[in-house]
Amino acid sequence: MASAAAARLLLLILAVAGALLRPAAAEIKQESFKDDSRASILFEKFGFSRHGFVSIAISGGKAVSKRTKAEPDQFGFFLLSDEALFEAIYEQPPPTDLNPNPEPNTGCVLSSPYVKPLFSFADLDANGNYNKTFPVTHPDEYSLFFANCAPETTVSMEVRTDMYNVNPDGSKDYLSVGQAPVPAIYAFFTVCYLVFLAVWLYVTLYRNRLSAHRIHHLMTGLLAARMLYCISAAEDQHYIRIAGTPHGWDVMFYLLQLVKGVILFAVIALIGTGWSFLKPFLQDKEKKVLMVVIPLQVAANIAAAVVGETGPFLQGWVTWNQIFLFVDVACCCAVLFPVVWSMRSLRESSKTDGKAARTLAKLTLFRQFYVVVIGYLYFTRIIVYALKTITNYKYRWVSVAAEEVATVAFYLFMFYMFRPAERNQYFALDDDEEEAAELALREEEFEL
Repeated sequence: MASAAAARLLLLILAVAGALLRPAAAEIKQESFKDDSRASILFEKFGFSRHGFVSIAISGGKAVSKRTKAEPDQFGFFLLSDEALFEAIYEQPPPTDLNPNPEPNTGCVLSSPYVKPLFSFADLDANGNYNKTFPVTHPDEYSLFFANCAPETTVSMEVRTDMYNVNPDGSKDYLSVGQAPVPAIYAFFTVCYLVFLAVWLYVTLYRNRLSAHRIHHLMTGLLAARMLYCISAAEDQHYIRIAGTPHGWDVMFYLLQLVKGVILFAVIALIGTGWSFLKPFLQDKEKKVLMVVIPLQVAANIAAAVVGETGPFLQGWVTWNQIFLFVDVACCCAVLFPVVWSMRSLRESSKTDGKAARTLAKLTLFRQFYVVVIGYLYFTRIIVYALKTITNYKYRWVSVAAEEVATVAFYLFMFYMFRPAERNQYFALDDDEEEAAELALREEEFEL
């Protein structure tokens, strides 16, 4: 009973590790391990159809124990499905197709009836090599693990993993079932941003050319960067789907992810300060915000690239995840300070400049902008992550679509509200509205 409880506890720990891994394309992965003592290593999480396969090739596999010689069957690869995990949690009999060779539970996860063992080191040849493809006929989302059940034992090996589904025409699809529509989603939003950019260029370069400021040209760069990002993401996912590797598009993807992230947060911060359309300069504290936000975005994107390109088998993978989370949250908080400062400054100036209508319009606009920015950051950081976590593996593409829809909606709001125009909410209203504006400023506190 104690060993069975220990095995169930280990499964729960593995489930937590699997939850941290975002569902992603199962690119062809190759990694080397040298004297690795981890009890379990998570390689990939993948959604299979009825015609799925896992291909694993090992070379130079060996185990070195500080105690007596470890048995080779204590080291091996296995699949853990979400369905079997729920069975383990509630202690229900596991499905028979996930337990083809039940054995007495010895406390090692490889002997658990809830996992699908693939092979152990006992199957390696004399040189520590092994290469085999395993069919997955039960549709579900599976996590591929390596288990080391021998205490004080290190493992060295080179591993290549391929996880894919086979299409009706016999071709391989390296995208998880729930990720299959993702290339088309990014292609669709590429067209959306192209139209958006064309309209914005017409507004800034032709219709309201004289009213356009430097911030509006920076916003043009943001649209261009976002469009190119969607193109690179579509190509990256497309090539992964058909070949298992991005063919270099991953470099462009991460580069443009960095560029659009830096420009986006810079635009939010600069709009919050009122730079170029309200005032031609930045105060020292506003410059410091930019000096903080831009390096944070660079650090966040470096962490995202490491997490995305390596995988959970990297020993510092969890640390890189924590770095990404911390700097991203810090960056989101930092860009809100200029908006708050501008609102407070406008509130104070309304008491002395005698332009109540203009101040009221600016305060209203900045408060709307503040609320929308918080809503956008909350949705893309919390809600989208929740969709990735709780949505059925067949519909993981919904989180990608939701994030892109939210981003387009946020851009439409921001670009419309701060568009170049000869007369907009920033400029003074007519005299008849001045008295009403003064009354509103006295009655309503624009405090956060």
